[in-house]
Formats: sequence, structure tokens, C-alpha cells
Amino acid sequence: MKNPLDPRHKKRQQIVEDLFRKSFHDQPIGDTAKIIFSKLDSIDEGIKNSAPEFPIEKINKVDLAILRLAVYELMIEKKEPAKVIIDEAVELAKEYSGETSPSFINGALGNIVSNNHD
Repeated sequence: MKNPLDPRHKKRQQIVEDLFRKSFHDQPIGDTAKIIFSKLDSIDEGIKNSAPEFPIEKINKVDLAILRLAVYELMIEKKEPAKVIIDEAVELAKEYSGETSPSFINGALGNIVSNNHD
């Protein structure tokens, strides 16, 4: 498990919580979550293409928040290596979601990386 005091991990936790909360209520959220919501169409398209058997509206809200952050980091922000982003998303899924979520998220993000690999 990741060091819970790692500032990058803490930041990602906050963004996932913001994305999750915003999916239920109109609440104040952080800047990164705002950017993700402003690019939701392309982010959700990436998710749909990576896991076509799981419609967006059927993915549980926690997994969707984690996927949205990871897809944003993979496809738009591109500041960290894909392996780091995927490992972090899997760790977040272990912390926040159900027992099948880490493998689902790992598979979906792996598909994104392989589909966007030049």
C-alpha cells in the first residue's frame, strides 16, 4: 500500500473525493476536479472505449471518480508515467472501492494505454 502521507497520494485522494461528491451534489470542489469536469466528454469517451461492456451510468460512482482522474492524468495532463498513474488508481480502488474494483480499473486503464500507444 502507498504511504498514506505521500503528498501526491493525498492530493489524488482529495480529487477522487471531489469527483465522487460532485456526482451527487453541486458542491465546491478543487481546481483539478473542476478541470476534469470541464473535460468530462473526452474523459468519459476514453472510459467508454476502454471498457465498452460497462456503460458509464452502470459503473459505480467511486470507480468512475477514480477512472476519471486516471484518464485525465493519462490522456490530458501526461505529467507522470502511465505505470505510476495506473498503480495509483489501483491503490485508490483498494482504499475506496469493492474487491473487484482494482482489477476492473487496472484492466480499463491498461486498455487506454495500449489503445493510445503509438
